[in-house]
Amino acid sequence: MTADSEAQLAAILTSLSDDKAEEVVQIDMRGKTVMGDYMVICSGRSSRQVSAISEKLVDRLKQDHGILAKTEGKTAGDWVLIDTGDVIVHVFRPEVREFYQLEKMWMPAGQTAASQV
Repeated sequence: MTADSEAQLAAILTSLSDDKAEEVVQIDMRGKTVMGDYMVICSGRSSRQVSAISEKLVDRLKQDHGILAKTEGKTAGDWVLIDTGDVIVHVFRPEVREFYQLEKMWMPAGQTAASQV
């Protein structure tokens, strides 16, 4: 499972980079929860970009890796959750990301988002 999750994580990070996602943070969740091995949090500049980043990511995962991801929130474009089973991706508008502050909830004590980039 770990090799699969590592490959998924690499594909996800590449896709997010290609689509100009901002402030990409990855959090290793192995051993902390059964939800998945990794969580990735990023921002898009607008609702349209958040939706586009999410849509392209889901398409690339399906086309290139045969991964069917579940998504929630795509129509609003404020916060899209993409769940591959091993990796959970959150794509936010900056204001929504600031409000929920998922990084603070899941990052190890003493680690900051800046050290992840």
